[in-house]
Amino acid sequence: MNRTRLVFSGSGGQGVVTAAIILAEAAVLHDGLMAVQTQSYGAAARGGATRAEVIISDAPINYPMVVQPNILVCLTQEAYSLYAATIRPGGLLLTDPHYVKIERKVDAIQQQVPMHDTVSAQIGNLMVLNSCMLGALLGLRPLVRPESVLTVLARHVPGQFMDINRRAFCSGLELTKAEKNRSEIRV
Repeated sequence: MNRTRLVFSGSGGQGVVTAAIILAEAAVLHDGLMAVQTQSYGAAARGGATRAEVIISDAPINYPMVVQPNILVCLTQEAYSLYAATIRPGGLLLTDPHYVKIERKVDAIQQQVPMHDTVSAQIGNLMVLNSCMLGALLGLRPLVRPESVLTVLARHVPGQFMDINRRAFCSGLELTKAEKNRSEIRV
């Protein structure tokens, strides 16, 4: 694995910070990797710009901030406009076509995955979009084991919501298996 630098970006309320925390904990507590997670919020916790960073490595991490991510997830057009140019050449830029219209040319694989539509149709509750996003991400780049994420998710989610979060996560995994068979956009 060496080192993978991730940035999750969107707006407050989409769960990008929670997703980053869950991914980092899964890496450290269940997959024997090293990880560091940081976050920042815009002017408002709900609806303002949100950015969360995760570094996962099999060696010590000396600097906790992500300057140029290998993987960038953008769940709003604003986040895409702000951060798309920062991705490392050859990296993965994951977006949802419901929220983001691809406009920039970057030296990365731009993968649009219909997470919003999938969660709306299969679960009917957009509060689990972040779980679907984690599943989609791991379907495209298996950074940690899915079981590890589900174990950590169970500690972070109230019991009555675990079933829909599990379904959303598994939907994301399945969705990207289908998406892998379609062409990736390289711009």
